[in-house]
Order: sequence, then structure tokens, then C-alpha cells
Amino acid sequence: MSQTTPTPIQLPWSDIDTLLLDMDGTLLDLHYDNQFWNQRVPEFYAAAQQIEVATAHQYIHQHFSTVAGTLDWYCLDYWQQTLQLPIRELKRQFIDLIKVRADVPDFLAEARQANKRIILVTNAHPDALALKNQCTNLAAMCDEQYSTHEFGACKEEQSLWQQLQQRTQFDPARSLFIDDGEHILAAAAQFGIAHVLGVENPDSQLPSKIFHQFPSFDNYASLRPIIGATS
Repeated sequence: MSQTTPTPIQLPWSDIDTLLLDMDGTLLDLHYDNQFWNQRVPEFYAAAQQIEVATAHQYIHQHFSTVAGTLDWYCLDYWQQTLQLPIRELKRQFIDLIKVRADVPDFLAEARQANKRIILVTNAHPDALALKNQCTNLAAMCDEQYSTHEFGACKEEQSLWQQLQQRTQFDPARSLFIDDGEHILAAAAQFGIAHVLGVENPDSQLPSKIFHQFPSFDNYASLRPIIGATS
């Protein structure tokens, strides 16, 4: 996380009723998922198939590319079947890496004090969401949580946003959506969500990202204060 004083981002908080928040990389440190999928899974696959780790990396990367932007990319069942690995069991071996971003609790606490509706919307499989809830107090920080698998469409698709809006009745014109994927922010903006922000440092162990289409930040403190703010 950034150690410097964050540059304030002026948001019209009086015009925002609902916070739609991604989970991995947005509320949680993405380091856990990056380590698991990019490092550990190829190692497990290489051992199971008795092949070189580099070969396993190449094979898995090709499969990642094939299903990128679809619900399968996020589906534990898909990868368990494709790789013939006990993905759910393996994920539990590294739960010590599952951490809420240090700047998130104060931000969400203030948002709740300001009577903002806090909705977590993740592409993660419901079992992955359940694991994150078991290892953190994330559930207590949110009013509602949704895995896009419930809707049969991921956040990259307009169908997801249509179904989510029908289920929750959020007002796109009075909502803020935060995610670490610029292509996902674009889908949300296309649906009509008025305020979208990118997270520049989803993985605490990697360099920050640069967003080209949308405003972004690296510390939730830059979005505060919420209470008493003027539009």
C-alpha cells in the first residue's frame, strides 16, 4: 500500500447512495490469488503430470487465455475438471495470504456511518467467496454479497449488470463502482453506472497499474472524507 499522503479524489458523495465493490484486488489483497494461480497451481500440475514446471505454466497460460473474460475463467469447477486437481483443497493450503487491504476497514466503516449501501460484487466462485469470508471479517463490512455465478454471467457482460440491478434495485446514476480491472470498469460504465474508479495496486507485492480510461487511486484514504463531504 502507498506510504505517501494520498492525493484526494473529489467524489460527489451526496449524489452516491450505493457502493458496488469488487473483492479480490479491491477489498482484498490480490497477492493470495496471484500466488495461487500463477505460481502454485502450475507447480501442482507439473507434479501431477510429471512434467517441467515451465511446461505446466505454458499449458495453463494457454487455457487462461482461451477462457479469459468468461465465467469459466473464474470457475473452480472448470479448473478442477480441466486440470484434474483438487483446487478447493489446494486453495486452503495458503489461506494465511488472504488479507483485507489495510486501507479498507476505515473506508467501509465511514461509508456505513454515512448510510451508503455496500454491495460486494465478485466474479469469484461462491466457494471462493465463502473461503474469503471464513478467513476475514469481510462479510460484516458489507450489506450484501453476490457472486456473479449466481447470475450465470460475469461482470464483463451487460447481462450481469441488468440482472444485478433487477435483483438489488440499485440506481446506476447514484452508484459508485470500484474494481481493479479496467475492462470491467468499462462494462459497468457502459451499463450506466455514473461513478467508476480503478484500484492501481491490487497486489501489494507488485508494481502499481496504470488506468487509461478511468480515474484510479492507490489508497482508500484518498476517497475520504465521506461524511460531511460536499458534491
